[in-house]
Amino acid sequence: MSWEPINAIAQAIGAFGVVASLWYLAVQVHRSTRVAKIAAQDSAATALRDVTKPLMENAELARIWQVGLENLSALSPEDQSLFFHACYQFLKAFETIHTHYAYRLLDLELWQGWLELLRHYIVAPGMAHYWELRRDLFSQRFQKFIATLERPEKRFTVGTLFSPEKIDK
Repeated sequence: MSWEPINAIAQAIGAFGVVASLWYLAVQVHRSTRVAKIAAQDSAATALRDVTKPLMENAELARIWQVGLENLSALSPEDQSLFFHACYQFLKAFETIHTHYAYRLLDLELWQGWLELLRHYIVAPGMAHYWELRRDLFSQRFQKFIATLERPEKRFTVGTLFSPEKIDK
């Protein structure tokens, strides 16, 4: 038996091994990407939950948030300060969510829900005032993104949801 057939068989086995290794690697990358997406989606939900949880647990903070969204001047200077801190945390959570979306780590359906929520809150009078004063605290990418948002026809926030007379028309 000559070495040529043995060499051909060895090359065929080697080529099969390379193909099998590439296939295995592709499967692992796909799984890793899926895990990263799930982690990013969970991170997004957790970020916003961490911001809104104190509002659910503390009636005074909830009042400050609700009033501040619609009528910042109705709050005392101390309460305005708390409202501004809440705005910062709220928008930082959304900046993180937007970053996950920009890196394609969020499903489009989930992103669209987050986007709709942000569209309603960013134009609330108190939040809009905060954004005008402090947008420089956020990334250029997020600032540009906010500038492209369309104003909703009717704005629903916790400040307007139960007071139909406050809803923008």
